[in-house]
Amino acid sequence: MNEHLYVVAYDIGDPKRWRRVFKLMQGYGEWLQLSLFQCRLSAKRHAELIHLLDGLIENSEDHVITLDLGPASSVDPKVTSLGKTFKAVAREPVIV
Repeated sequence: MNEHLYVVAYDIGDPKRWRRVFKLMQGYGEWLQLSLFQCRLSAKRHAELIHLLDGLIENSEDHVITLDLGPASSVDPKVTSLGKTFKAVAREPVIV
């Protein structure tokens, strides 16, 4: 499967919308920080996530960015992590 590793960060202006975005993101990746996830996604799953996020946010108040770190099978992220240990998200089966 051709997957890329993404970092998704968001700043949502309303607590109710933030919770909806957070719950959506839990289905697509691993939570790293308050509004930061790492996701291992195919092009189709990435497009699906972008579409769903676009339907949840308020464009005039919220901001979501996705950073494509490259092919998940070969990317070696250089991360400095203080406190909890950082581990790149592993490939897992997707249950639909």
